[in-house]
Amino acid sequence: MPSNYALVHEWLTPKATGGSELVVREILNHIDADLYALIDFESTNPDSYLYQKTIGTTFLQHFPGARQGVQKYLPLLPLAIEQLDLRQYEVILSSSHAVAKGLLTTPDQLHICYCHSPMRYAWDLTFDYLKASRIGRGIPGWFVRMLLHQLRQWDVVSANRVDYFIANSQHTRRRIWRCYHRHAEVIYPPVQVDKFPLVEEKEEFYLTVSRLVSYKQVSLIVNAFNQNQKPLVIIGTGPEMGKIRSIAKSNIQIMGWQPDEVVKQYMGQAKAFVYAACEDFGIALVEAQASGTPVIAYGVGGAAETVRDLRYSPPHTGTGILFSEQTEAALIEAVELFEAHRHQFDPEYARSHAVQFDASCFARNYLEYVDKCQQKQKKSLSPAIL
Repeated sequence: MPSNYALVHEWLTPKATGGSELVVREILNHIDADLYALIDFESTNPDSYLYQKTIGTTFLQHFPGARQGVQKYLPLLPLAIEQLDLRQYEVILSSSHAVAKGLLTTPDQLHICYCHSPMRYAWDLTFDYLKASRIGRGIPGWFVRMLLHQLRQWDVVSANRVDYFIANSQHTRRRIWRCYHRHAEVIYPPVQVDKFPLVEEKEEFYLTVSRLVSYKQVSLIVNAFNQNQKPLVIIGTGPEMGKIRSIAKSNIQIMGWQPDEVVKQYMGQAKAFVYAACEDFGIALVEAQASGTPVIAYGVGGAAETVRDLRYSPPHTGTGILFSEQTEAALIEAVELFEAHRHQFDPEYARSHAVQFDASCFARNYLEYVDKCQQKQKKSLSPAIL
């Protein structure tokens, strides 16, 4: 593809290593695009694939503590993204889970947004955000509520600056319609399936790998396993680490952050992978299946699209157990159901099921869709022939 592309993402820091960053990396593997973000601390990170890459940033780059989390400047994020002057590019590609889609474009530019999620703290997680925040109560709480109200307004207005939306799942597609009343094409995000080798011999422990933040519901998993006393390994770190350490009993091992090689090892050896969050897609669930590891997950959101329930699938085509309520009791029951249906699980089938989400599939579908949008744009800009 030609090089007249700009790719815009929210923030690029060593701590930002989730699914949205994997999408950015995969796009850059196939499209020669100039990269922009609110802040960038990856181009100076020798361990990053972006080391020494020229990356455009905003005024937030120089704000105190931005490296540790630019979200603390939430009221300024919309203003900051609107200051990026990208008028020299023909095609704008955004990878957005907050404000990246809100940049300003001209009528002749094409803007395609890969939406990981409408802004969570302004929409689905508003009340969780207020409950968890120290300033979500009293008089300061009313100011926070007004801020979130204004963010929702801006979020809807800025959605009209996007020509074409891509959603990372059917679940996100429905949320985009609910929030913006915009249609979206579904292209599942890239999963590095080849980096998770199939392991058929399992050990007797359950595993969860997650950032330790409230909406990931790791404390729910801990409380459930406190009750059933089955061995559980937790890999990940975050603000809830102290809380989780304080409530976990002796059958639970908390390993904190671990390098990729350790994660792969445990992912392959685990009896089952446990997940209790409502995810828009959930890359870790597919990585577990690629490893030949069954998944026990809250069956809402992306999990319902990537995990085949052992109870309702043809013989040996199930890849896990889905539970319908985000409660300890529902998870405990799901673990018991998994134990009862475990003999139906086929690691090789789980691996083959995961392959449909491989990075190569993402690349093919994404490039084809971008090309399709460009062809539509050219036709719309061509003068009518009378």
